[in-house]
Amino acid sequence: MIFQTTISRSVETSGIGLHTGVAGNLRLTPAPADTGILFRRTDLDNFPIEARGQNVARVSYATSLMKQGVLLSTTEHVLAALYSSGIDNVYVDIDAIEIPILDGSAEPFMEMLDRAGIRQLRRKRRYLKVLKPIELQEPDPHEPGLVRRIGIYPADEFHLRCFVDFPHPLVGPQAVELTVTPASFRERLSRARTFCFERDIEPLKKMGLIRGGSLENAIVLTADGVMNGPLRFPDEFGRHKALDLIGDLALVGLPLLARVEAYRGGHAMHTQLVSRLLADPAAWTTTTEPLPAVPSHSAGHAPALHPQPVPAAD
Repeated sequence: MIFQTTISRSVETSGIGLHTGVAGNLRLTPAPADTGILFRRTDLDNFPIEARGQNVARVSYATSLMKQGVLLSTTEHVLAALYSSGIDNVYVDIDAIEIPILDGSAEPFMEMLDRAGIRQLRRKRRYLKVLKPIELQEPDPHEPGLVRRIGIYPADEFHLRCFVDFPHPLVGPQAVELTVTPASFRERLSRARTFCFERDIEPLKKMGLIRGGSLENAIVLTADGVMNGPLRFPDEFGRHKALDLIGDLALVGLPLLARVEAYRGGHAMHTQLVSRLLADPAAWTTTTEPLPAVPSHSAGHAPALHPQPVPAAD
């Protein structure tokens, strides 16, 4: 698409925050060109928090943004929906500290965008085109001897590969790969829900988290099955991790022309990659004229994800 977009009309929803349990009202409102995705805390005089990497506050079980001491939590699902749908400019108005979790996926936000419609603006769209690889790697804190890694590589389209591996009969190794478009996101990722393990519920509550969690907004895995099935996809867990990855990558602030590889990643690694990329001006450029998309197998020089555990370096 050559020109920037916004939504055609305002739409609203409401719900509770997954971690805070606080009720909130969310409204998507059309915004002018070059606004970007801008959160506004309507309970704090419309205080603005740009969806940009420099505003990342903390990441663990969700991605939170903070500006001048004003916090907003669990931004990744609405960002994934907006970013994948090609919405360049929108006000995301919220009257609480956390974005509503709704059903735990991005599909409710996609349904909001169905109602809102998309309107083209008269300003050319700018893309962030990656020029050189950036890679991160760290030991996996939950699996001694294994590593997590993520990398971003030059490409002429937004393509990602996401690999997860959890020791559970319904999960195990799952790899998701796609070129991100509004159609591919809607078909393959938007309905995939967040998930947790039953054994982690009490520890998370003791940490002050998942106060709004329920069987209506998260998949709960028991020792050998799922408490609230059926699953929407056999690989719903890998698909949701890919959804989260897109939502976190939206914090680059512009549509990406890049190939992203994530192996056993998470919010912390995703946002570290965004910060590392934005901090290196030699690693990217902005352009209003992206090259034609190339076949995904030739985009960039990323190493293939391997389904087997990779030992950590000594």
